[in-house]
Amino acid sequence: MSAPAPRREPEHPGDPGPVAERSVDTPQAAAVQAGGHEGTSLGREALRRVVRDPLALVGAVLVVGFVLVAVFAPWLAPYDPGERVGAVTPTTIPGPSAEFPMGLDSLGRDELSRVIYGARQSLLVGVVATLAGAVVGILLGMLAGAFGGWVDTAVMRLVDVMLSLPSLFLAIAVAAVLGPSLESVMIAIAVVNVPIFTRLLRGAMLAQRGSDYVVAVRSLGVRDRDVVVRHVLPNSLSPVIVQGTLTLATAIIDAAALAFLGLSGEDPRIPEWGRMLAETQRFLASAPHLAFFPGLAIVLAALGFTLLGESMREALDPKYRR
Repeated sequence: MSAPAPRREPEHPGDPGPVAERSVDTPQAAAVQAGGHEGTSLGREALRRVVRDPLALVGAVLVVGFVLVAVFAPWLAPYDPGERVGAVTPTTIPGPSAEFPMGLDSLGRDELSRVIYGARQSLLVGVVATLAGAVVGILLGMLAGAFGGWVDTAVMRLVDVMLSLPSLFLAIAVAAVLGPSLESVMIAIAVVNVPIFTRLLRGAMLAQRGSDYVVAVRSLGVRDRDVVVRHVLPNSLSPVIVQGTLTLATAIIDAAALAFLGLSGEDPRIPEWGRMLAETQRFLASAPHLAFFPGLAIVLAALGFTLLGESMREALDPKYRR
């Protein structure tokens, strides 16, 4: 019988030996031993990258400012947007001054107050239209990505038909059929956004369905419905949320375009940036400030959501990680 191998003594006092050296109690301890620091979640890492991105901070400042102006418009506006506060003539429209920082419009109303209240209309249309389009798009994308087969084919052929039409023309057609109103603009912009969210969620769910963790969960006997609802769908929503931020920018521009064409309503007392641009076409030579300030507001609001959305997309995209 061979003699047992001698036990190796610790080289230094307090050395737990080779067995204790290999023991790892928690995943965090394993990460510390392997890399010297604890790992971070995808959401925390994405948030850290967004905070460190200067363009993301600029976008966040613009978005927060836009939302605050819209919410606190009654307290920020110096005058009633529908009240005539100054004297104007067809040939003389006062420009910016100490009393009226953005001047007066063609009817003698304060331009600053109208631009501030116009933010409320743009924010309302953008948020409602984006949420409506996202809800319908998520439902269709979930059906296509979860069931596949003929359900996927039917949904995607409907999406292809909607995408075959230019988005602005489709929005104009829907708003014209429903009649000029704010609700018609919301529905028209929501219809345009449905295929975008549908294709995005469907593609993300198809990619998740082939992942190793989904195969492992199914091998444990979990029902397909629970796999989709508890695992595939939650892990597929990140790109949809980012796309919602980007869609808000296009929704604001589309709302202004439809209002410019006279499809947002017939009440001229309600300020809307697109309608304000349409009303100033006759005065571009004599009063260019009437077009400059609403146009600048549209650009800044859309730019804020675009910068923030692009930064969020890069933060969540593995290709941009270093």
